[in-house]
Formats: sequence, C-alpha cells, structure tokens
Amino acid sequence: MPPTATDPVGRRSRRAAMSASAVCPPRVSVIIPAYNAMPELTRSVTSAMDQTLGLDRIEIIAVDDGSTDGTGEELERLARACPALHVVHQGNSGCAGSPRNTGLDRARGDFVFFLDSDDYLGPDALRRMVAMADDNGTDIVLGRIASVGGRAVPRAVFSHNQPRTDIFSSHAYLTLGPWKLFRRSLIERLRLRFPPYRNCEDKPFTAAAYLNASGISVVADYDCYYVRYREDRSNLTLTASDLAHRMDGIRLCFETVARHLEPGPRRDQIMRRHVEWELCGPLRGLLPRESEKDARERFFPEFRDLARTWVTDTIFQRIDAPDRLLVHLLRTDRFEDVLTVARNAKEDAGRGHLVDKGRVFWLHPFFRDHTADVPDVCFDITDRLPVRHRLDTACWHGGVLRLTGHAAIEGIDAIDADTDVILRAYESDRPEVRVPTTPHTSGFTADIDPATADGGAPLDRGLWNIYLDVRAQGVSRIVRLGGNREDGAEHGPPRRAVTMPRGEPVVVVPYITPYGNLSLDVGEVAHAPSREAPCRVTRTAWHGARKGVLIVVGRLTGEAAARCRDGGTLRLRAESGTGTVREVAARFEPGGGAGAFTARLPVGRLTAGRWTLTLVLEGRTVVVPCLGRLAGIRWFRFGRPYYAKPLTRRAAPALALEVAPIKVAAGLRRRLRRARARFRG
Repeated sequence: MPPTATDPVGRRSRRAAMSASAVCPPRVSVIIPAYNAMPELTRSVTSAMDQTLGLDRIEIIAVDDGSTDGTGEELERLARACPALHVVHQGNSGCAGSPRNTGLDRARGDFVFFLDSDDYLGPDALRRMVAMADDNGTDIVLGRIASVGGRAVPRAVFSHNQPRTDIFSSHAYLTLGPWKLFRRSLIERLRLRFPPYRNCEDKPFTAAAYLNASGISVVADYDCYYVRYREDRSNLTLTASDLAHRMDGIRLCFETVARHLEPGPRRDQIMRRHVEWELCGPLRGLLPRESEKDARERFFPEFRDLARTWVTDTIFQRIDAPDRLLVHLLRTDRFEDVLTVARNAKEDAGRGHLVDKGRVFWLHPFFRDHTADVPDVCFDITDRLPVRHRLDTACWHGGVLRLTGHAAIEGIDAIDADTDVILRAYESDRPEVRVPTTPHTSGFTADIDPATADGGAPLDRGLWNIYLDVRAQGVSRIVRLGGNREDGAEHGPPRRAVTMPRGEPVVVVPYITPYGNLSLDVGEVAHAPSREAPCRVTRTAWHGARKGVLIVVGRLTGEAAARCRDGGTLRLRAESGTGTVREVAARFEPGGGAGAFTARLPVGRLTAGRWTLTLVLEGRTVVVPCLGRLAGIRWFRFGRPYYAKPLTRRAAPALALEVAPIKVAAGLRRRLRRARARFRG
C-alpha cells in the first residue's frame, strides 16, 4: 500500500523528493488560481500531487486570490503534507488572470500547466504530455479534455495523437482555454501575462503562444484534463458572461492575431475563428440581453468597428450565412436590423431554403425583400449544405478497386441526381481524376482501375485523396469519402500489386486516414513494409462460454512475427481514465501461421469506469479498433449485475469499454413507464 499524507514514510519520501528538486529545477510548474473554490479545490490540488511524473519533478503553485470560504486554510492543510505545494495568498483581484500571473512570476519548471481549481488532472497526464514535448521538441501540448457533468469540451482536435503539428494544419486553434502544457521559455521570451479581465482573459494569452510556438503536440489517447462546473455554478465563465466583461478580451483577440500575423491567407484562416466565436456569437447571443441604451451606444459601435476592421472579403465568403448577414448589417451601420436578426435567430434558422439556378438560398425574411436591401450572397448556403454519404464496401476485383456506397445532398430532392468519384493528388497541383459511378436503387458503384484511371493513363505514384461530387437539381457538393469502420474496414482493403501499362508492378494501398477518410497510396509512398504497425487486430468478440471475457485476435506483421518465435512478448493492456492499468499476455497460436495471436481480457474483473484497449509489443503501442458490431454484455459480480459496452465515439483512436453496475431500480422504473405507455396505447 503506498504511503499516505499522514504516513511518516510518505512524508520522508516527499521531503527527499523536494531535496532533489531544490538541486534540479522541476519539469513542470502547475499553477492553480483559487477563489472561493471549495469543495472542488481539494480534488484539483490532489490530482496534481498524485501525478505519475513524480513530486520530485513537479512544483505546484496555488494562489489564493482573497478567498473567504476556507480555500486558503485548505491549501495550507494540503501544503503541510506536501512540500511540493507552495501556497501564495493575495488580495482579491476579481479575475483568474492575476493569480495565474503570480504563479508565473514564481514558476521554475521547464513547462507550465494551468490547472483551474474547479477541474482536475488524469493521473498520467503530465508524464504523457512532457514525454510528447520532449520527444518532438514542441512548445505546447494539448491533452485530451473530458467533460464532467455535461460541460462542453472540444473534440475535433483530439481525433488522434499528433506528435507535431501547428495551428494551420490542425484544429488546435479551436481551443483557446489555458489548460495546456506550455514551454516556459516560450512564455518568458514573449513576456506573456494574462490581462486583468474577468472573461476572455485566457484567449489572447493562448493565441499569442500558439502563433509563436515551435510546434504543437496533441495527446488524444488519454483523458488528461477533466473540466466541470462548480456545484453552485459560480464559475467565472457563467457569472461574468455579459458583454461588459467580454469586450476587452474580444478586442484583444483580434489585435493579438494582427500583431503576430501579416495580412493574407494565414491571418484570414485564424481570424475566421474569432469572427465566428468572438464577434458573431456574442453579438447574436448577448447583445439582445443588454439595455437598449447600452446595446446602441456602447456595444454596437465596437462590434461594427471590429467587423469593418478585421473581416476581409475572404473571411466574409467563408463564414456561414447567418454570420455573413450580421457582418453585412454591421458594416452598413444598421443597428435596428442587427438587433432584429439577433433576437429572431433561432426562429429564422429553420425557415427552409430555395434552389435557384444551381445555388441554394436561406429563406430569411430579409431575402430578396427590396425594403431590406441585403445582397443574395448573405443568404447563399450552397457550400454549407451537408452531404449524407458512406462507403459500404471497398474490395479488389482483379486489379480494379470497386467502391459501393450512398450519397445525397441533405434537404435537396434527388432530381437529376448523379455522383462522381474524384481522385486528388495530395499536396500536388496535378489535375484531379474523375471516375463516373453507376447509380442503382441502393446507392452507387465506382470502379477505380489504377492502371487506366487517369483518362486511360495510370495514376502517378503518390498519395491520392478520394472525394465525391454529389449533384442534384443543378447543385453540386464535393466532400471527402469517409471509410466504413465496421468489419475491419478501418485499415481499408489489403494492398494489391497492379500491373501498369509499361509492365511494371506497382503496389496500391487503400487506407483509412486518422480522420476516417478513404485514400490511395500508389507505389507505397507512405505504407512501406518497414513502416507497418508491428501487429494488426483482425477480430474482437466476447467469449462464448466465459461471461465477461473479451477475445482479441490478430497477427504480428513483418519482423515482429519473426521475433515472437525468439521469445518476444505481446500484451493486451486496458487502461482506465484514472490511470489504472490491467494487462494480460497474448498467446501465440500453434498452427495458426507465423505471428497469429489471441488475448483474453477478463473484463468482468475490471472496476467501474471507462477502459481503453491497446496492444504493447517491445515498447510499441498499437490501438485495438472496434471491429464489427461488438455488442454489450452483462454478468453478475458479488451478486450484483454489471455491464460492459463499447463506446463508439466518432473517430475514437482505440476501442474503449464502459464498465458499470446496472441500476436495477432505475431499470424497473423504465420498464414500468413503458408498460404504462403500452397500456394507455
């Protein structure tokens, strides 16, 4: 049993750890701003104390910002048992930026992590993020954020691990909260500090760091940071949400981007985020709540100036129609119309559309109303119409890759409907290749022959992304073709050697990208055998006779298959959101061919929680995908019913299982409600 805070051995080990850190600077300074943060504060601080990185490599700086609810006393109590925790008391500043700045002034670590007193860290978070930064030389690391109690969290950026990326080629800039690992030298080189605002103080800080970072990393396969609302809903994001507390931060967001980026496509790409979230969002959601006088005289002129100064024509064309309408009205100084549009936004959003000469327009009351005098471009939604599509099958017929699937433009009747498959060379200006499809009642079929697809000529070597051009009523929408993740399709069909016209065999590899899209690798540019994963999962299923046992079947690839004969070990690992790890050894199947293995995980013995599955071979980790339609399962433990079910979160990097006890009483109530409903019916 590990020593506790009251254990003398534990206290001695902590003192020894701090003696070591006095000689060597800590790797991470965890800064916790706290104001009247009870009772959530305790878990927040202890989550930093319990990091697997080790207290000898961490310093925790908690800043009590003039609390009156016992926050200061609780911090002192925790500090008595943990020399790594340094407590600073200061008068109330009314914002989170000031105590964060106090912590920055005292930080000594190679990295800084800002931990809000409402939230908490996963136990292995800092170790994983520091390792990612060290391995890739990056200045900022985003760890996956998990929601507690329904608080909204970003998801797009966490679709897969990204060892090294930037804000222009990832979704990182969509999350401007400060809950990240920052290299402290970056912060000090830029002389970054938080402005003294009650809301939006974190966005300019994070934006400046992003815009000057030497690389960004993303840890997506572990819940690093848990966000939650306080029990009394006293978070600053809720209590200081009006425009009076936001405008300074909103203005500084635009000024920060302009200060660090020259005008052009890159600035427009980043500015668009602020136009949508910091300009149009508050304008629509918050301006109608203000008094008529404040809305007209105080806030409208600021929004108008932001629109006129920072919304370029390129940004205007790329934002959605409701935002385009607001920006146009701002630019033309039409306060009453802005207020009308903002107040009726929800009602007007569902007014339908009109198809006219190959374009689709939003039927807002201002559309083609001569008294409103608003151009059609403000209502054009053609390029925003969603396309429902899916890839059903992708398989080889000789040297031809046959795709079957479905595609339709949402909200447009399928009149004169047609679909083409488009091949576009990755990062190249080569002309696109179009492949017609054969329509039928259940969808479409397309045959891609790599030897003749390019107008009778072979496809050039390289990576080709696959798109669909979906058409109806003269309207055309082009979208990436997504892969079917069922039945093992997350790896795509197998590679195939195709004989080209000159008689040379070229290997073609269809594969599913980390974003779930289908692509082709012609000539094994990125899929050479030396780069293969050491093992591949081919089946996941529940054991037929042993309740609660999950079977994972697969095969080692390449050199890994040869090494397994020399005593190599392969283990199936289950890791919970709290950092608990359970492992079982895989068994190599006699007579099953080189490298065939089976692993049996007793899920019924796992504690309640979410468990992510991976395979570990000689230090390399391979995700276990969710293959086929893995169902949930139930069993009894200690006389109580439990269940496990796969979590099919979109673009999840690995199979995750939710394990929990069944709430019998709640289930009985649901059955009674259904029975009453049937009886009444």
